[in-house]
Amino acid sequence: MRLSRYFMPTLREAPADAQIVSHQLMLRSGMIRQEAAGIYAWLPLGLRVLKKIEQVVREEMNRAGAVEILMPTLQLADLWRESGRYEAYGDEMLRIKDRHDRDLLFGPTAEEVVTDIFRSYVKSYKDLPLNLYNIQWKFRDERRPRFGVMRGREFLMKDAYSFDIDEAAARRAYNRMFLAYLNVYARLGLKAIPVRADTGPIGGDLSHEFIILADTGESQVFAHRDLVEMGAPGPDVDWDGDLQPQVEKRTVLYAASDEMHDAAAYDALPEDKRMTARGIEVGHIFYFGTKYSAPMKANVTGPDGKDVAVHMGSYGVGVSRLAGAIIEASHDDAGIIWPDAVAPFGAAVLNLRVGDAGCDEVCEKAYQALTEAGIDPLYDDRDDRPGAKFAATDLVGIPWQLIVGPKGVADGVVELKRRATGERQTLPLEAALKAVVNG
Repeated sequence: MRLSRYFMPTLREAPADAQIVSHQLMLRSGMIRQEAAGIYAWLPLGLRVLKKIEQVVREEMNRAGAVEILMPTLQLADLWRESGRYEAYGDEMLRIKDRHDRDLLFGPTAEEVVTDIFRSYVKSYKDLPLNLYNIQWKFRDERRPRFGVMRGREFLMKDAYSFDIDEAAARRAYNRMFLAYLNVYARLGLKAIPVRADTGPIGGDLSHEFIILADTGESQVFAHRDLVEMGAPGPDVDWDGDLQPQVEKRTVLYAASDEMHDAAAYDALPEDKRMTARGIEVGHIFYFGTKYSAPMKANVTGPDGKDVAVHMGSYGVGVSRLAGAIIEASHDDAGIIWPDAVAPFGAAVLNLRVGDAGCDEVCEKAYQALTEAGIDPLYDDRDDRPGAKFAATDLVGIPWQLIVGPKGVADGVVELKRRATGERQTLPLEAALKAVVNG
């Protein structure tokens, strides 16, 4: 992409009401624009990041055996009346009437809709297990939306729903999602800690939040240091095998946010194993048995020929929230530091003297080579000051900067900067390109 033809409206200063780093930097870098309280337009740069996060989530859900569908944003109130949640959910639900005076709502979550889909088609235990997931916009009418996409009213969410014949099978589904979530966050360059959580209005008796560490986090996290340092399970998980040992080695170690913290249990840990930090919730998983299937009659015929209500779980990842959370965990005074997996562009080519034949030629060669290698470069071909180009590229957080100036061209070299470390190298063009392509 040539920056002269792109839409990237950066700002020198963030609006005064942007209180946290991610909100400030998303506005300044031209990722988002506020349209109403807690409602944002995603501009080209932000949409690129959002789509990359979404794709990582999608790939890990597919790998763990979930099947993607797309459910509507508007839902029938009658489904929520069946489950008993329509009146109980509270003022966060946006209730709507259509022209025929039917009660609708803008979905804050989708347990009822997916249960209705399931009961319409699945009748036998032989069609289980099943996990259906959906990446869709949700709406919760927060009383005080704030902090940009971290606590908005409209947000993009991945929500998955598992259906199983009994509790034992349902817990196996839960374990698959537990480990899949750890892989998602690792691929996004994040350190995620699973902590025991309150089930809240979703219901059920087994729940974990996934919290990433960030100095600006909303929660205080207390955890065993070994859990914090434990890596994700990785891509070689046997998803059809017994995953309980992998889950247990992560859940047996103490971890809690401040709302579930047990000071006595934490203080009983060896002093060198205690770790406390601020954190941001980026995912939540639940097992809730027959809470929805029983009242909505989502039954299957079991092996004995009798109908039984299926056991369900739900598994949420805030996709749009993750864009802000990654920034909270990865930034400096100059701007965003994107992990390679979700950066809007893989590299930036900076032409420090547009119109100079040598600089133009080297930049074109670099731009074409990076494009052909699948790096998806952004070429800053604007006739602007070098300082402005450096500042804009640092602000938007592109992982590699390939800097081309007349002096370097005369010497047969370019400058290569790694955004995350600030490391700079002066290299021949071919060597710089190889370094970017090889990561």
